Amino acid sequence: MSTETKPELAAGGVDSWRRQQLLRSGFSHRLAARIAREPRFDLHALIELVERGCEPELAVRILAPVDGEDAA
Repeated sequence: MSTETKPELAAGGVDSWRRQQLLRSGFSHRLAARIAREPRFDLHALIELVERGCEPELAVRILAPVDGEDAA
């Protein structure tokens, strides 16, 4: 019996867990699904902002990953 998991299944499980955490924190289904698939978002930071009173959409905008290496 093998204990290996397929990367696709493991990633799907993580996405599902991330989506559930976001939903519990007040994110809409659509927004939670989109953010859960994007590993560049810091899930804990997003949830912390929302717990402090920030609207989920604004928290996503604040913590949106910067594209490109020259953005710093």
